[in-house]
Amino acid sequence: MALAVKPVVLAASLMLLAGCASAPPEQPEDLCEIFYEKRDWYDAAADMRERWGVPIQIPMAIMYQESSFKHDAVPPRDYLLWIIPWGRVSSAYGYSQAKTPTWDDYERETGNSWASRDSFEDAIDFMGWFIDKSHRVNGVSKWDAYALYLNYHEGWTGYQRGTYQSKAWLKRTAQRVKERAGRYGAQLRQCEDDLQKGWLWRLFFD
Repeated sequence: MALAVKPVVLAASLMLLAGCASAPPEQPEDLCEIFYEKRDWYDAAADMRERWGVPIQIPMAIMYQESSFKHDAVPPRDYLLWIIPWGRVSSAYGYSQAKTPTWDDYERETGNSWASRDSFEDAIDFMGWFIDKSHRVNGVSKWDAYALYLNYHEGWTGYQRGTYQSKAWLKRTAQRVKERAGRYGAQLRQCEDDLQKGWLWRLFFD
């Protein structure tokens, strides 16, 4: 009997883990609800802020735009002659939609060689690193969600060249990211004191 139960328990455990890894937040429009649902995400975001000096709401707004918080998000497929699937339009992957060369730079510069793009903790730390570097390379404020998204999308050199100037759709998207970051920031100010309570407090009083 015990032998028959073990595969079932194992399968259920694997399904549970897969669900935890892949499920986006149920209320992605509200940063407090995101962090109440996924407390470890808040801890990772707070660590990112402490390490890189980046406001939490900025990378979270960019992540919403880039992947809708899907751990395995990928760009759309490219097609040969509009018919034959031919790989992806870019190497972007995961929560942050980081491209492979940029992710490799992150691993090399931070020493985080075991980082994974489908790990929220690693993805948001990558975004903090990217935003910090955008500040150092292009002088963009770490609070300027609009300009930071343009850096994120076009790269540091592309931003310097103003490649976004001819892309009205991209500037509209950057404006949406800015507005979302503003809403996320206002929401976070209402709940962060509660989120900062330790696990013992949550255990007995939540």
